[in-house]
Amino acid sequence: MTETFRLDGTDVPFEAGETILQAALKAGRFIPHLCHHPEFRPHGSCKLCTVKVDGRQAASCTRLATSGMKVESETEELNAERLALTQMLFVEGNHFCPSCEKSGDCQLQATAYHLGMTNAHYDHFFPNRPLDASHPDFLLDFNRCILCSLCVRASRDIDNKNVFGLAGRGMASHLIVNSKSGKLVDTDFSVSDKAAHVCPVGVILRKRQGFFIPIGSRTFDKKTIKEYVDTRLGEED
Repeated sequence: MTETFRLDGTDVPFEAGETILQAALKAGRFIPHLCHHPEFRPHGSCKLCTVKVDGRQAASCTRLATSGMKVESETEELNAERLALTQMLFVEGNHFCPSCEKSGDCQLQATAYHLGMTNAHYDHFFPNRPLDASHPDFLLDFNRCILCSLCVRASRDIDNKNVFGLAGRGMASHLIVNSKSGKLVDTDFSVSDKAAHVCPVGVILRKRQGFFIPIGSRTFDKKTIKEYVDTRLGEED
């Protein structure tokens, strides 16, 4: 007999070992998220997927599904918290969507639209994070990093290279390149690396590919992030 839990009043089936987020997405129930990737171990860094489980908050990407649990996701309270978290991500870095090469393909931007974000609300930090254009094939724009650690996990767990890392604590946390010089050119990073293709924002950019796909024809120009996730899951099935 298939086990289920209740998500916003609807039964969601799951298999043993699946998290709430995995089961929800597989069932076509979208829960906003940024740091989740189906190929990596759960990390719980962005907290956008936070839900209420039997009245208590939990990250749905790390909380295992159990039979009979009652999960709330689409509530005014939780979506307000997600909106605030998204606004904080925008002001903590330097995100200028109209001039960003990733516009239309950016999950942060698409999530902001999904949550109805119309302004940043908070004061901008305007951090000074130098670009790294040393690599022949890639540009790193650290100004857009949201500390999701997807590139870190991809390089470590899939590519077995450990090209990227996170340094500092709290507000001083930042993405680094693990080389003696701190430059990407002094690593074995390559186009074929998984880490080269998982950034949800515009940190890791392929050189000589700028605006190759024109604005208006990009992923989230055609579909909302919810529609995109639903379609992708359908293709995987």
